[in-house]
Amino acid sequence: MVRRILFAGLLIGPLTIALHYLADLDETVEFVLAATALIPLAWLIGEATEHAAEHTGPGIGGFLNATFGNAPELIIALIAVHEGLTEVVRGSLTGSVVGNLLLVLGFSLLAGPRGEIDRWSSFMSFGAIALAILLFLIPAIPSWEGDPDRDLIVDLSVPVSIALLLVYVVATFYSLRRHRQMHVASDEEITGWSLRGALGVLAAATVVTALVAEILVGSLEVFSEEVGLSEFFVAAVIVAIVGNAAEHGGAVVVAYRGKVKLAAEIALASAAQVAVFLIPAVVVLSWLIDPLALGFRQVEIAALTFGLVVTTVTLWGGRASKARGVVLLVAYALVAVAFYAAGDRESHDEALSPNVAGALVSG
Repeated sequence: MVRRILFAGLLIGPLTIALHYLADLDETVEFVLAATALIPLAWLIGEATEHAAEHTGPGIGGFLNATFGNAPELIIALIAVHEGLTEVVRGSLTGSVVGNLLLVLGFSLLAGPRGEIDRWSSFMSFGAIALAILLFLIPAIPSWEGDPDRDLIVDLSVPVSIALLLVYVVATFYSLRRHRQMHVASDEEITGWSLRGALGVLAAATVVTALVAEILVGSLEVFSEEVGLSEFFVAAVIVAIVGNAAEHGGAVVVAYRGKVKLAAEIALASAAQVAVFLIPAVVVLSWLIDPLALGFRQVEIAALTFGLVVTTVTLWGGRASKARGVVLLVAYALVAVAFYAAGDRESHDEALSPNVAGALVSG
């Protein structure tokens, strides 16, 4: 029954896109439609990933889900860069890493059974994220005084981004090489979709998810104004969750079906991929639009560090359990509260004159 509802719900995505371009809907209605449409789309990506993993193994399966699932985030970030919303871009990317580490993985452990996770792969992801945080400090620390988008910060962000992209290429090569040596089901053992069919569904679902996520983000401003939330909180929590809808639903569905190792791979691979690939890729691609500076705020660096430490300690023994999932979810709630309390960067800069502050907010 649930599967039938989810299959029927897949029609909401194309309907939302059509209404967005053909009808003059209220933005609040668009927000609700888009949010609803992402649920069955996330489920479909989880289904396709699970079938693809039968052919490739859990490691490459997690990599595929992270790759397809992060496509909406890249599109959202570049659109925000084009509109000059640099704080929204940085906040959404920071929230994406923390969300995968704590929220996605937490719900996955809570939904799944007890079991073992791949410690080697987990600590590879932790190491990549730790390296990214250390490199982020290079442009971030100077940005804590003065304009975070000034040329100096942009210039510091470029070599940092190139270095992270090189790390991503090397780590991906060795990870895929290692997972190729792991057990992969034979053709006789595979009862689900073909690999080509699973990859085709993943690609199609990702495209629709990206379009729906764009509509959702476009209606978030009205939503944030009505509920009185800061743009930073909306970006770091709501936009990050929207952009990660594929990983959220996919990982939880996979964990619920007993494949907690694959679910953990999805969450951690996605967090690492955002940190060492998506963020630097946005910086590099932004040069075609408007150069982006990695001027992360103190609260963002603190949240990244806190999320990494809590997740590393929780999974140190290589075991998954519901209690560990609760710990991660509580940690995410604390981060969300910190983001809410932080507010927008401009509101805490007492050195700015009212006119300058107003110009920054309007810009």
